[in-house]
Amino acid sequence: MRFTASVLQKIATEIGAKILIEPEYELIGHITFRNGKRTVFRNTRFNINGFGSANLAQDKAFSNYFLGTLGYKVTEGKTFFSDKMCQKVANPRNIDEGWQYAEKLGLPVIVKPLNLSSGILVTKVYNKNEYYEVAKKIFNVQSVLIVERFYLGNDFRILVLDNEVMAAYQRIPLSIIGNGKSTILELLTIKQEELVKKVEKISIDLADFRIFKNLQKQNLTFESIVPQGMIVYLLDNANLSAGGQAVDMTDNIHPDFQQLAINITKDMGLRLAGVDILTQNITQPLVDYTLLEVNSAPGLTHYASLGEKQRQQVEHLYRKILQELEKG
Repeated sequence: MRFTASVLQKIATEIGAKILIEPEYELIGHITFRNGKRTVFRNTRFNINGFGSANLAQDKAFSNYFLGTLGYKVTEGKTFFSDKMCQKVANPRNIDEGWQYAEKLGLPVIVKPLNLSSGILVTKVYNKNEYYEVAKKIFNVQSVLIVERFYLGNDFRILVLDNEVMAAYQRIPLSIIGNGKSTILELLTIKQEELVKKVEKISIDLADFRIFKNLQKQNLTFESIVPQGMIVYLLDNANLSAGGQAVDMTDNIHPDFQQLAINITKDMGLRLAGVDILTQNITQPLVDYTLLEVNSAPGLTHYASLGEKQRQQVEHLYRKILQELEKG
C-alpha cells in the first residue's frame, strides 16, 4: 500500500475510525470518525486547509505577490505566457519578453512552470539558447512559466501545523559521490535502485536534459569516472522526488525560523503547510532568507524514509490532522 494511505489506515484503526481506500491507485480515501463526522483525502491533500488558501498556494506567482506585499522576502520574478495564452490575457508577456526580463535580472536565472509539482522542468538557465529550449519545453505542457532571479543558499523545508513546527529538513539536490572506479551512470543507477527500495515514488529520469547540461558544464559525461569522494551535482533544484537527499533538522531549527514559517502559514490562511526557504543555516538566528514557495499539501514519504524517528514524526503529524478533522 502507498505510504500515506498505509499510515492513515494505521492511525484510523488506532483512533477507532473507519477508513475506505480506493484499491486500484490507493490515493483517495474516505474516513468516518467515531462521532459520525466524515472527511476525504487525496494522497496528501486533506480538508484541513481551506480551498481558497490551498489554491492560492498552488499558484506560485499569486502567492508570491501576496506574501511579498505582506513583507516577506520572496523571489523576484515574473510570469510569461505561451502564444495561445497571450491571446486570452489582458497583459500578455510572451516568450521573447521572458528572455528580455532574464537579461535584465542577470544570468543565470531560474525558469520554471507556474504550478507543476516535484520540481518538474525547474531549470537554471545560463544563456539565450538554454532559455528558449526550457521555455518551449514548459509551454509544451502548460501555458505559463516564471522567470526568477537566482539566489544562493541552502534549501530547507519547514513543516507547520496549527502554530507548531512539526518537522524541518534540508533538501540537497540530486548528486553522486565518486569512488574512483565506477562511471557516473553506474553510480546514478545504483543510487536509483537504493532510492526505489526506500521510497515508493522516485523519478530520477536518466534522460533528463538538465542532467546532461549539468554534466556538460562540469566537462563530464555519463561515462566519466569520478575521483574518490568527489561530489557531482546533477540537478540544481533540490526536490526529493527527483532524487534529492533530505537531512533532518527538526531538533536544531532556530526559534526565529520556526516563527517565520508559522507566520507565513497563517498569513496564507493555511493550517498545514510546507514552507520552503533558502538561507545559509536554519540552526542560527535569522539574518537573511528567501522564501521559495509554500506547499499546502506537502509530501512526507521521502522524509519518513530517513529512519524510524522520522516515520514516527510523520505518523504524529497525520494523527494530529485526523484528530483536528474529527473535531470539525
